[in-house]
Amino acid sequence: MTFLVDSVVYRDGKRIGDIPIADIGEAIKQPATFVWLGLHEPDDAVLREIQQAFGLHELAIEDAHHAHQRPKIEAYSNSLFIVLKTAQLHAGHVDYGETHLFVGTHFLVSVRHGASSSFAQVLQRCEDSTKDLPKGPGFALYAILDFVADNYQPVVAQFEQDFDAIETDIFQDHTIASKPPLVRTFREPNVS
Repeated sequence: MTFLVDSVVYRDGKRIGDIPIADIGEAIKQPATFVWLGLHEPDDAVLREIQQAFGLHELAIEDAHHAHQRPKIEAYSNSLFIVLKTAQLHAGHVDYGETHLFVGTHFLVSVRHGASSSFAQVLQRCEDSTKDLPKGPGFALYAILDFVADNYQPVVAQFEQDFDAIETDIFQDHTIASKPPLVRTFREPNVS
């Protein structure tokens, strides 16, 4: 199974090319350079390799291995660890997932679990933005957060349609003649 989706190195906002995980440690030591790495449901061995390459904290790696985390941001000595809940609408049904992000001065690592759109279009949009990608992993993080938020729009629209239909059903005009009147009888408690 392939866990690695993308592994790209940028210098001064320009794509240098794909980079093997084994070379990441040296690449992120270079000035004006950052690595954008994308993973989808990686196993423990891949996460340990990523931990070594980026110097990531043990607890954050454990969290990234297991989905079902609560949304959060945790600060570690060299990085932030962010957990996002994702949602996608497929044929009127909402599929939920998670994205875990590691962000450092010279890297952005995304770990997707469950239903989550590929970030390939985010990566392409960032590469097309010649003025913003030189801002580094902070801009890439912003682009991913924006993309995840945008994916909630169709879900919210579907919920609004569903609520409108329920509201219409509840409050539609029911004629009194079609239903027996609601009569409640109350009895006094038997006090002896």
